Amino acid sequence: MMFNLIKDLGNKEIKFFGEPNGIVKADISVQSCDRSVTFDKVPERAISNDVNLTEMMLVLGLADHMVGYTGISGWKTLDEEMRAGVEQLPELSAKYPTKEVLVGADADFFFAGWNYGMKIGGEVTPETLAPFGINVYELTESCAHVMKKGKASIADMYTDLLNLGRIFAVEQRAEALVEGYKAELENFKAGLETSEEDLRVFVYDSGEDSPFTAGRYAMPTALIEAAGGYNIMDDFEKSWGTVTWEEVVERDPHVVVIVNYGNVTAEQKREFMMSNPAFANLAAVKNDRFVTLQYVEATPGPRNIQAVKNLAAAFWGN
Repeated sequence: MMFNLIKDLGNKEIKFFGEPNGIVKADISVQSCDRSVTFDKVPERAISNDVNLTEMMLVLGLADHMVGYTGISGWKTLDEEMRAGVEQLPELSAKYPTKEVLVGADADFFFAGWNYGMKIGGEVTPETLAPFGINVYELTESCAHVMKKGKASIADMYTDLLNLGRIFAVEQRAEALVEGYKAELENFKAGLETSEEDLRVFVYDSGEDSPFTAGRYAMPTALIEAAGGYNIMDDFEKSWGTVTWEEVVERDPHVVVIVNYGNVTAEQKREFMMSNPAFANLAAVKNDRFVTLQYVEATPGPRNIQAVKNLAAAFWGN
C-alpha cells in the first residue's frame, strides 16, 4: 500500500494511505450547482480559474492532473506561497479565459465558478464547453447566481474539496483535509472569547462611488460569523455586489474588513475611508478599526480557517 504525505497551506501535515491514481472503478457523479455531472474517468488535463480554486487543486495534490490555470496575475493575487505551488504550470489567461483558450489547451476539466471565470450568458459556461468534451465543476459559493441556495457557509468549501476528491479519485486526501479543517476550526472557536456586543462588520472589496461588498451568500459572511462578528450586509441577497455608501453609514460598522487585491491597495482603501468626511462618524473610522484579508483568504479555499483566526484577532484580540 502506497504511503502518501500532503502538506497543506496551514503548515500541517496530514498522513494517509494511498489511493489508485488516475483510475475510477465506475462512473462518478457529483452535484455542481443545479447540475449532476458525471465523470467516466479521472480528468488528466484540468484547468482551474482564480487563485482560491487553484489552491484547492494544489492542496489535494492534483498538479499532475493540470495543464494550467487562469485568472490570477490579472488580479495581482499571486503571493509567494502560491507562486511556488504553480511554478511548473503555465497561466493560460491573466483574467477570464476565452473558450478558445480552454479548447486550445485540450482541457478535459474546468474548475471555475460564476463570476470566478464564468459569466451568465457568457461564452464560457458548462453548456458551451460540453461539445468540446470539457466537464465543468462550479464553485459552490457561486451557485447563488444560478439557483436558490442557503447562506454562505465554510461547509461550502468543504463540499468543493470533497467533490474534487471524488472527481479525481483522491477521496481519502480530501476527507483527511476536511476533517483536519473542521477540527482546527472547532478547537479555535471553543477557545474564542468574545464580548456580548453585536459586532457590526462591513466588507469593503472595492469601489469609491459605490462599494462592492460581500452579501449573504459570500464567504466573508461565514468567516465573520465564525470569528464572532456580524456582516451588516447579511440581508443583501447576493454573494458579491454593489450597495450604496448611504446604507453603510446607516448601519455604522464597528469594523471594516478590506479585501486586498488588484491595483488599489488595502492601505489606499483604508485611506479613502479615513479621509472622507462622509464617513467621519462611522465607529470603524473613529476608532481606526480596519482589518485586511487577502483575496485568497476571503474567497472559498484552504486559507479560510486561518482567515477566521485573523478576523478574531482583529475583532477581540484573541
